[in-house]
Amino acid sequence: MEKVILVRYGEISLKGLNRSYFMDKLLKNMKASLAKFQRVKFQKIQGRFLLTCANEDVEDIISSLKNVFGVISISPAYRIDNDMDRLKEVALTIMKEKEEEIKTFKVESKRGNKSFPLESPEISRNIGGYILHHTENLKVDVHQPDIKLYIEVRENTYVYNEIIPAAGGLPVGSNGKAALLISGGIDSPVAGYMIAKRGVELIAVHYHSFPFTSERAKEKVIDLARILTQYSGPIKLFIVPFTKIQTEIGQKCKERQTTLIMRRFMMKIAEEIARCEGAQALITGESVGQVASQTLESLNVTNSAVSMPVFRPLIGMDKQEIMDIAHKIDTYNTSILPYEDCCTVFVPKHPETKPKLEKIILSEEILDTDALIEEAIAGVEIINLP
Repeated sequence: MEKVILVRYGEISLKGLNRSYFMDKLLKNMKASLAKFQRVKFQKIQGRFLLTCANEDVEDIISSLKNVFGVISISPAYRIDNDMDRLKEVALTIMKEKEEEIKTFKVESKRGNKSFPLESPEISRNIGGYILHHTENLKVDVHQPDIKLYIEVRENTYVYNEIIPAAGGLPVGSNGKAALLISGGIDSPVAGYMIAKRGVELIAVHYHSFPFTSERAKEKVIDLARILTQYSGPIKLFIVPFTKIQTEIGQKCKERQTTLIMRRFMMKIAEEIARCEGAQALITGESVGQVASQTLESLNVTNSAVSMPVFRPLIGMDKQEIMDIAHKIDTYNTSILPYEDCCTVFVPKHPETKPKLEKIILSEEILDTDALIEEAIAGVEIINLP
């Protein structure tokens, strides 16, 4: 018997005439994720991808595949010929390996190959009976078994006892490209993860205000973007020098308006970079009411700075929900490292919470906005991750 890996996809199966496009994207992303495993071979079978590899690589391969958007579940399996005697031997071997850990089991069969002489219920009864006869302590429980033994009869027969959940979603790159405004906080990496899960390729834009923000704060953002690449694939990270803009805003604008004007500069710069990179939207980690710059009035002022669509996948979430996802995707512990970022310096004591757009625009006119943005973009540092 040969050890293989069955990879299942979800939404892709609903894509009708476009299915092959999404499957090709998923295959490309899986190959990129497994690039270090030189001996992996990929095959499309009905409703699945089938991977063959060296036995010692199976665990590491599954660990990588779990993060590939578009994959909904994975099973390490044994592939054998469509032969009932051989199927009994393999099924018994698997259950013997589990016999000391479990007391009950159930056999679930699917017969996709209609030329196989037994129907699905007959396969399950035959294999279940064979296992009972050749083990001492196992019993069948069809409602809450300790373990399920799965049998799929296709062009070959596949036998396995694990269905490992994976990331789900759609393959990255199947739904265009967007620019993530990433800070060192908890929210923005989660926002990037959620949009990437819908098949969107990411670039990332960060604003660095040295010496008000340190090199360690910048490294923290690079680390967060690097963690995101486990899910999104490669990310081009743009580090924008923001010190002069923040200083000018702090010196010339009304203190209570400074955060909003700063946010509008960030959006405008991100839009410029996004257009140059062929991205079609911006992504932020904003959530209604979380801070003063995220009231509905403030979000409207921020939004009006750009013409590009702005995606805010966290907009209806509370902080605990966002933190739960951050833990799940492993960004939380990096996000809470105590290094300041540009959003936490120059914060006014009493920020505007119900701003009027026309008053903010009037305040901005004091600044040479175009020149400041042009200078900031000219000084961008680009880091390609991973």
